Amino acid sequence: MLDYIKKVPLFARLNENQQNALAQICIRRSYKGNTVLFSEKEIGNVFYMVVSGSVKIFTTGSSGEEKILSICKSGESFGELSLIDGKPRSASAQTLENCVLLSMTAQNFLELLRNHFDITLVIMQELSNRLRDTNQQVYDLTFLDARTRVIKSLITLANKHGIRSENQITIKLVLNYDEISQLAGVQKGILMQVIRDLEEKQILAISPSDFKLDLAKLR
Repeated sequence: MLDYIKKVPLFARLNENQQNALAQICIRRSYKGNTVLFSEKEIGNVFYMVVSGSVKIFTTGSSGEEKILSICKSGESFGELSLIDGKPRSASAQTLENCVLLSMTAQNFLELLRNHFDITLVIMQELSNRLRDTNQQVYDLTFLDARTRVIKSLITLANKHGIRSENQITIKLVLNYDEISQLAGVQKGILMQVIRDLEEKQILAISPSDFKLDLAKLR
């Protein structure tokens, strides 16, 4: 557990004694795919870090439609916001595949922040980054056409989760077309039209286990 904690950006700046103390208050658990970890508007009492697998963070509209806000993979964390402000969860979290997660209770998490200002500062920076991402999402939905939003979402996934080999990026994510359309903020029919066009131009190649982007042809 300690070896993994050292790799998590939120805790990488801690010294070894602090990391050891952190490891003592974390719980490691395995979860099956499609497990709801917490739901929007419920009281938050756990903070999570992803060891393996992937987790989607999403909101649900009044008619039941989902909007994916982000995908968390190994080395990323989520669920700290409602622990900090004491308000209900602003989004839901669900595993996309079998996952191994580390978790920490609200009491232990807040005690950690009280004792280590460096962790508090990093979390403030992370929350600022998420606010910027939210602002960018609002801008995209307001000013970008559907095709551009789809392409930008694919590029964002590639930059965040892809493995690059020269001009080709391979992204191994267990997202289905419904989830990609939610992420891009477009209807599934429009998404499929854009994907077919990208495949015909050999910009995008999709297989059951991954999808590949050819950056040279994208230009």
